[in-house]
Amino acid sequence: MKKVLVTGGAGYIGSVLVRILLRKGYYVRVLDNLSFGGESLVELLNDKNFDFIKGDIRDNDILNTAMDGIDYVAHLASIVGDPACALDPNLTKDINLNGAYNTYNAANAAGVKKFVFASTCSNYGKMKDSNEYVNEESEINPISLYAETKVEFENFLLSQDKSNIAKPTCLRFSTVYGLSPRIRFDLTVNEFTKELALDRELVIFGEQFWRPYCHVYDLSLSVVKVFETDSDIADFNVYNVGNTSENYQKKMIVEEIIKQLPNSKIKYVEKNEDPRDYRVSFKKINDELGFFTTFTVPDGIKQTIKAIKDRFILDPDNPKYKNI
Repeated sequence: MKKVLVTGGAGYIGSVLVRILLRKGYYVRVLDNLSFGGESLVELLNDKNFDFIKGDIRDNDILNTAMDGIDYVAHLASIVGDPACALDPNLTKDINLNGAYNTYNAANAAGVKKFVFASTCSNYGKMKDSNEYVNEESEINPISLYAETKVEFENFLLSQDKSNIAKPTCLRFSTVYGLSPRIRFDLTVNEFTKELALDRELVIFGEQFWRPYCHVYDLSLSVVKVFETDSDIADFNVYNVGNTSENYQKKMIVEEIIKQLPNSKIKYVEKNEDPRDYRVSFKKINDELGFFTTFTVPDGIKQTIKAIKDRFILDPDNPKYKNI
């Protein structure tokens, strides 16, 4: 039985990934400081193939304990998103960089074979040509501290000696959406859907800007895909994760929601400048790893509407469903 460590495993993506790994027969250990609580994992404490360590990735002793016997690492732990990173830039750099360096070095020293890093398509910043799709060879143009830390750690991983035991793979995630044990309503698709499902007027700033979107379940599957790739093709490599047909402008997302909530009230506010505006190609991960997504934005909208309308989530405005 392969053993996987998921840092940040109590989070929005991590809590989905952990369950997929357990269902596929992995032994899963989570290292998380539970900054947003541990409700997303609590029932997994009953699973004999699940282990949890509460701790900080900046603590080398805890990292060394967490790495014991581990085959693969999924490194998700970080301060996530532009607003959260902007609150405390020094803390962001300490966790997203120093903590990340510690995590990789501990993994390599412990003999971990694969190290998958959750990066972001935000690394691309703004397209020079709105008719073109960026790919893994395109110029990197991070315009936020969040993206800057992702790029810097990518560079660190890809510059490691090829003889290192822990072979890194960087996955540049699309903007995430969808239901999770640790649901977030501060993400575009989820937030827009929530507001309209609650019969509120939705105000949209800058309807024309592009972004790729990917369901939280599919992002999690991409990590598993790397773990289960037998060849060394993913070693020291970078992949965008998503679906080329799932690049959307904000207005297009709203139009998809209106198809399911036709009485929605929308107000558009003109905004002519957004530092993040990019369309992304996902051909490389399709061709090299045979990875394809299984959900679409309309699927995620439908799931979220049901979760709110049927009151699976009693108080979707609760601050705990945001990252700040």
